[in-house]
Amino acid sequence: MTGSAMDRATEEALAVANEDGDRGTSGPGTSGPAGRSRGEDDPAAAGARSGLPWPRAREIAGRAATGPAAPVRRELDETLGEVLAEPLVALTDLPAFDTSAMDGWAIAGPGPWRLVDGPGLLAGRSGAGELADGQAVAIATGARIPAGATAVLRTEHGELRRSDFPAGEDPDGPVDVRPADSRGSPGEPTGAAYLHVLGDRARTPGQDIRPRGQECHRGDRLLPAGSPVTPAVLGLAAAAGYDRLAVFPRPRVEILVLGDELLHRGLPREGLIRDALGPLLAPWLRALGAEVVSSRHLGDDAEVLRTAVTTSTADLLVTTGGTAAGPVDHVHPILRAAGAELLVDGVAVRPGHPMLLARLAPGRHLVGLPGNPLAAVSALFSLAEPLLRVLSGRGPALRSTARLTQGVPGHPENTRLVPVALRGGRAAPLPFDGPAMLRGVAAADGLAVVPPGGVAAGTEAEMLKLPWFEGETSQ
Repeated sequence: MTGSAMDRATEEALAVANEDGDRGTSGPGTSGPAGRSRGEDDPAAAGARSGLPWPRAREIAGRAATGPAAPVRRELDETLGEVLAEPLVALTDLPAFDTSAMDGWAIAGPGPWRLVDGPGLLAGRSGAGELADGQAVAIATGARIPAGATAVLRTEHGELRRSDFPAGEDPDGPVDVRPADSRGSPGEPTGAAYLHVLGDRARTPGQDIRPRGQECHRGDRLLPAGSPVTPAVLGLAAAAGYDRLAVFPRPRVEILVLGDELLHRGLPREGLIRDALGPLLAPWLRALGAEVVSSRHLGDDAEVLRTAVTTSTADLLVTTGGTAAGPVDHVHPILRAAGAELLVDGVAVRPGHPMLLARLAPGRHLVGLPGNPLAAVSALFSLAEPLLRVLSGRGPALRSTARLTQGVPGHPENTRLVPVALRGGRAAPLPFDGPAMLRGVAAADGLAVVPPGGVAAGTEAEMLKLPWFEGETSQ
């Protein structure tokens, strides 16, 4: 979020945050409006299962997988968003030959220069042989520099004059000067066309020539393994001679949205609410490097959930809701029955406390998200994001920080993740940060990590940037 959107969000944060705590800016002992909490911010649930410290839970998630799947080689246009499995090494010099950086004339030696007959040199065309001292040839940007050329004179820095000489007359003597076409077009008066420099433009050897290997030489390492394949990387790879790239395939993720109370169209009615996580999770997981193979709504049917969990072949299964200890919270019993290894069972973080991470089988994991929307986002950052970084080959994220524009209250024992708007290394906490709310994070650039006890205004806090964040923070 940038510009005026950031300003509006910041203004709203400053104006609303102190008005009415129970409107959504939750501090110790507060929460958002009623929703599918399933234990979120429930003191009884918190007491029964205090959860791992948030930094420890993220560390476990980042070590749960041994690494990405085996590399594959794919066509360039199939690799966007994946990660390089090998360093990108130049297969050719860039440029592969000396080229003109400007439209104008390739010149040899000191001027004025006699224009070589012909249409000139264009990009992608063969050269015009070798220039001798005192000669010039018209050239277009990107065209190959002919042998013997010492510089390029830009079109705006030169002028052609056509001269007619009686036989044997010295061309340096008095001449009949008439303007000539810069390309020496057919139909002009007979005689030699001479190129002159306009004014006192200085010329240096190699001027406006891109020399062979200026950007890189064959064998140079352009990017390390682990670099995400962006549009710019695709362009660089193509320029460097690649048709295919060795990449780590995206980890395959399946989403199971739980809850009988969820609607997929229309307005809430008769105790039913709209499903916010179904539309949110798939694109968010793709932004984290995953290939979402399916997203299904299963309701609160334990047997259907058991079948889905035990038959899934995805690298990562993501469930929503059902992670606490309520009457329809089936995730824990199903994991126990399936013999899963519970790696994280509750995290001391608000929102998102009743999240979990389990190993279903070697190379296959399940992340259980709470049912409340912002709590689920918190769990995505806490457990799914570090796990997906390993599975996709991206490696750990760089630590980012920003200075908070105002103090943020903290939970006595738990870390808090608070939506913030970021600009220029400063972070403005946003309102509407209750576990069931998405309004705050929808206007945010990231989440501030607030340690137990809270922080004062001006504190340099760790930032978890949203995958589509476009601004800047210090690192």
